[in-house]
Amino acid sequence: MDGLQRLMDSIQFIEERLDSELSMDDIAEAAATSKFYFQRLFHMVTGVTVAEYIRKRRLTLAAQELAFHNQKVIDIALKYGYETPEAFSKAFKKAHGISPSEARSSGSTLKAYPKLSFQIQLKGVEEMNYKILEKPSFQVVGQGITVSMENGENLKRIPQFWDEVNTNGFTDHLSAYAGDLGVVGVCTDFNSDSNEFVYFIGIEKPSEPIDLENIEEIEIPSQTWAVFESIGAMPHAIQQVWDRVFTEWFPSTGYKPAEGPQLESYPEGDVTSTAYHSEVWIPIVSK
Repeated sequence: MDGLQRLMDSIQFIEERLDSELSMDDIAEAAATSKFYFQRLFHMVTGVTVAEYIRKRRLTLAAQELAFHNQKVIDIALKYGYETPEAFSKAFKKAHGISPSEARSSGSTLKAYPKLSFQIQLKGVEEMNYKILEKPSFQVVGQGITVSMENGENLKRIPQFWDEVNTNGFTDHLSAYAGDLGVVGVCTDFNSDSNEFVYFIGIEKPSEPIDLENIEEIEIPSQTWAVFESIGAMPHAIQQVWDRVFTEWFPSTGYKPAEGPQLESYPEGDVTSTAYHSEVWIPIVSK
């Protein structure tokens, strides 16, 4: 209930300020949480980023004002955060399929993106197997890409990245040096302003040198980790675990995500099997 109330408070905070400047710091403060945690939770629960929601709501209100009020396009554009009529027209046409001037015509079809509301649903019927453990800092070696959370791009681009490194033999070479964690996927360097983060595929750095080109290295700090079990074929099984962790586990426990990298652990096995075992590692702190 506490997590749900914070989300509702943040939505109301946004709605009251759609015609003025909104900062992610202020929105997260209204939800009594960090920017990182709030943006991840918002996206997991709603399926859109905070920036997408604000943009769609502003364009919805702008369309209503164009249709029912005799205001200048430039005034509406500035009111809803667009610096030029051209930028506003481009965004408006992308959202509604017509230009702002066409929206004034009688009978024009406009799209409405309604204010979000949340309802309590009975969830958590399925068990979630997890463990809490401490792990000292360690290094991961591999390769990474920058991905965006806009429009769920990360859910498409990350599986594509896995296909690329599996096809070119990179993960096969890494596996020969892998330790207990197996091959890992690391979400790191999250940028709250651009809604981007780095997704890194690698292994825990072994003691012997790795004979691979274009190898990079990142540091995983010492953390308390919540480790969640995932059973099933990739990528659906582990994506479902991520969703349940943020929408079910965190709201119902005394923990919240800590700042820092988050991991996916992929031991050897058939990743297309319904019995494949993998793990999600999330650094945590007490609320």
